[in-house]
Amino acid sequence: MATFTHPMRLRLLRALALAALAVALATAPARAQDDGRHPVSGRFFANTMSAAGASWLDRPEREDEEAPKKAIALLGLKPGDVVADVGAGSGYFALKMAELVGPTGRVYAADIQQEMLDIIKSKLGYTPVKNVTLVLGAEDNPKLPPNTLDMALMVDVYHELHEPQAVLTHLREALKPGGRLILLEYRAEDPKVPIQTLHKMSVQVAKLEIEHEGFVLAKVLNDLPWQHLLIFTRP
Repeated sequence: MATFTHPMRLRLLRALALAALAVALATAPARAQDDGRHPVSGRFFANTMSAAGASWLDRPEREDEEAPKKAIALLGLKPGDVVADVGAGSGYFALKMAELVGPTGRVYAADIQQEMLDIIKSKLGYTPVKNVTLVLGAEDNPKLPPNTLDMALMVDVYHELHEPQAVLTHLREALKPGGRLILLEYRAEDPKVPIQTLHKMSVQVAKLEIEHEGFVLAKVLNDLPWQHLLIFTRP
């Protein structure tokens, strides 16, 4: 049996994870990648990851590659906050945020794929977490309650939206005045980030598109290995 050193094992796991991601994107039920462009920036919409790729979201090497624990700490959540994980996928972030906002807070885990919500529901059955609400959204509407959220989070999701302007309109309605919209996106400015170009976003393009819908870019954090964290506010 072959013996792998730790660096070799990480490279192998990363290669397998990226291969799984490629399969998930290729088999995604959403529209073709070149089917639409953003009317403001001209950016092509990326394909949506299907539930077949959920294991990539929970891969053990994700902490080494992306530092999600640090990302969650940077969100600045506090007990009692009401937040949404839009495009929640397997619930990787939603469940961790639920612990931080505590029993007096709430996390809305929204996704357009029932299969993803079923994965989260299964995980909830094995945890004491009781403050997560599952929401089946639509491509143009995450279906979140109005004037409720302190923060809405999208982790590597915004670039996959095929109706981004409609989604942002609904998120603006769901956020309280002064509420935050936070995006984690793979840095398009960095060619060393090993992600397909369509699944990256630059700060310039994100700012152009999202400020066009009435948000204000308040801060950009580049503390993570592959992603930038963009904090927008609702005036």
